[in-house]
Amino acid sequence: MPAEKVPPKTVLYLRSGVYWFLMVFSGIIIGLLTVFTFPLSVDKRYAFARSWAVLNLWLLKHICKLSHTVEGAENIPNEGVVVLSKHQSTWETMILQVILPQVRWVLKQELLRVPFFGWGLAMLKPIAIDRSAGHRAVAQLVEQGGPMLDDGYWVVVFPEGTRTHPGQKRRYKLGGSILAVETGHPVVLIAHNAGEFWPRHSFLKWPGTITLRIGPVINPEGKTAEQVNEIAHDWIEGQMKEISDPSRWDR
Repeated sequence: MPAEKVPPKTVLYLRSGVYWFLMVFSGIIIGLLTVFTFPLSVDKRYAFARSWAVLNLWLLKHICKLSHTVEGAENIPNEGVVVLSKHQSTWETMILQVILPQVRWVLKQELLRVPFFGWGLAMLKPIAIDRSAGHRAVAQLVEQGGPMLDDGYWVVVFPEGTRTHPGQKRRYKLGGSILAVETGHPVVLIAHNAGEFWPRHSFLKWPGTITLRIGPVINPEGKTAEQVNEIAHDWIEGQMKEISDPSRWDR
């Protein structure tokens, strides 16, 4: 594979600046408009709100020259599942809205108080967790997530809890695995290397192609949450070794 052509830093900053402006501006507009979709069903609100993700992926491709490829789409089942995904960037919160069926997010309650963006999120019935509640937070996840899974929605959980810098690892938390075991709904695993192109807390967006892999469905029946979590960890981190490029970790 030929080496990626990286433009001068001045060009990177210019592209990233234009993108950031349009991302924030579109987030304010679409977030505000989503608030006014409250008379519609949640599914229709979601269909409207996801236009922000579609637009921003298009902007990334055409402004920042950052595209993506999806492998394993044939593993996407036609039922409610728990998604356990690698978390390196803001990018995955966009792409998962586009490539997966109806998604419900597990997120911190305080995000719903963010002006415009949070107000729009609140219209989409996310699973808002009080992280200060300790073990009660897991109970909140099961109480809210179970009915959504039964209704056929996809509940997305980032087991690392927060964005992780490429090459670094965090302990996988049990919440998503407990949700799957308690409800009996299957698990879909996702690995990607978005952090190499859009690192957390980074202004710059590097050109290239993000690789996202969707793993085979895991049936939680007969397994403990710890066993499901171990399977998720081993598969995701194993895929990361294949799709990661250490030369892009600290640029």
